[in-house]
Amino acid sequence: MLADKAALTKVLTYHVVAGKVMAADVKAGHVKTVQGTDLAMATEGGVTVNGAKVVAADVAASNGVIHAIDTVLMPK
Repeated sequence: MLADKAALTKVLTYHVVAGKVMAADVKAGHVKTVQGTDLAMATEGGVTVNGAKVVAADVAASNGVIHAIDTVLMPK
């Protein structure tokens, strides 16, 4: 059984943005997560999310699209 299901849910939903956004459509700026706080997107030298580099983009999934990053993001 999970020790803190609410904390895990908060971390996981911090990695999710509503909608289907392809890599070519990413713009620098802030975007709201499903968890409710913002992520900082940057596009210079490749796409980054809160400083984490996107290492695999546009991975099709049955419920959207995945962009893999090189670290786990932790909400405040």
